[in-house]
Formats: sequence, C-alpha cells, structure tokens
Amino acid sequence: MPGTAAGLTAGARTSEAALVARARRRDEAALREIMQANNRRLFRLARGILRSDSDAEDVVQETYVRAFTHLDGFLGESALSTWLSRIAINEALARARGRKPQVELGSVPEATLEAQIIQFPLSSAATDPEKSMAQREIQRVVERAVDELPETFRMVFIARVMEGMSVEETAGLLGIKPETVKTRLHRARAMLRENVEKKIGPVVMDAFPFAGERCERLTEAVLRRLGIGA
Repeated sequence: MPGTAAGLTAGARTSEAALVARARRRDEAALREIMQANNRRLFRLARGILRSDSDAEDVVQETYVRAFTHLDGFLGESALSTWLSRIAINEALARARGRKPQVELGSVPEATLEAQIIQFPLSSAATDPEKSMAQREIQRVVERAVDELPETFRMVFIARVMEGMSVEETAGLLGIKPETVKTRLHRARAMLRENVEKKIGPVVMDAFPFAGERCERLTEAVLRRLGIGA
C-alpha cells in the first residue's frame, strides 16, 4: 500500500531508516533533508484545515519540533511522510478546535526550535510583471475556491490532487474508506469547478495583458523600423 513502510521498496526502507537514525542523533543534514522533503505537503495539509498561511506555517514548525523530539515513537510501520502528515493534521485540528497541544515543549532544545524551514508559499522570480500579476490573481481565485470547500472535501482534494497521494494513502491518512475518498474527490472537483467558474470570468479578461513594458517595447520596435524617433 502506498504511504506505508510495506509499500516502499527495500532500498527505500533502508534509506529512510538510515535517515531517521541520523535524525535521532540530531544530524543537521538529515533534519534538513526530512524538512525539505515534507515542507510543502505538511503546509498544504495544515492550511487545508486552518485556511491561514501563518497558522499553517506555525503548525509545520510545531510538527517538526514534536516529531524530532519524539522520533523514538516512529516505528517504521508507515512511511515517515505519512507519520509526519498525521502529526500535522492532528496539530492543525487541535488548533482549529482551540485545544492546547498534548506535548509540552518546555524541555525542547533551543537549537531544535530554531531549525530552518523553507518559507511558504514558494515563489519564483517573475520576468514579466504583467503576466505574473495575472497568474497571481488566478492563483488567488483558485486558493479562495479551495478554501471555501467544506473541510471533509477540502482535505481529500488537497491530499489527492495537490499532493498526488493515492486513494489508499489518503484513506489511511484521513481515517476513511477508499470508496469515501473517491466520492468526496468527485464532489470536491465539481464544487471547485463551479466556484472557480463563477469567479474566474472577471479575472481572465486581464489574463493576457499587453501593456506596460511589453507594449512599450513593441511600440519602440515599430517606430525604429519606420525610422521614426531615436
């Protein structure tokens, strides 16, 4: 089954076990490798519950602190990513419900609390400001539409579509039947499509801008070919 230790190849299981063993010894490179491999998934899962970037980032950091200080509790019965995802979901749900964390962190080493984590959301340098602006607006429309999905549908959509988890892995992570995953995903897609279509109309009118730098560049090129101006 994907997402379980049994579903990993022998080489992958050995590699993960070695990585966890290094992490238990507070090997910095191992801790960084684990975080870089899981940052995006944990952030998206936490944000799917809390619908807040800053709260989701807090959950991701809290998840790593709890995991790295309780690695003896990881028995390898599931993939490390699945174990971390469950911690993140539980932490996010606890925050959403206003509960206090179950594990006290007073004894957590300060160096662990200061572990560097990739900033979210990841972004790349924009070479075309106008295109980038249109893309960001479309992204915001999609993000808002995802946020508006009921939590039960939202979490399945994030796990299956955004993180590419299998039906079985999603079912195990969320504690539901595979058939329920399929049903909720179908419904989530229909709801999301409807929400996006309602909001995307005004945005796509500006999706292919031709102003600013590009407009000026073309204008100057034409004038030069006509021998007008400098």
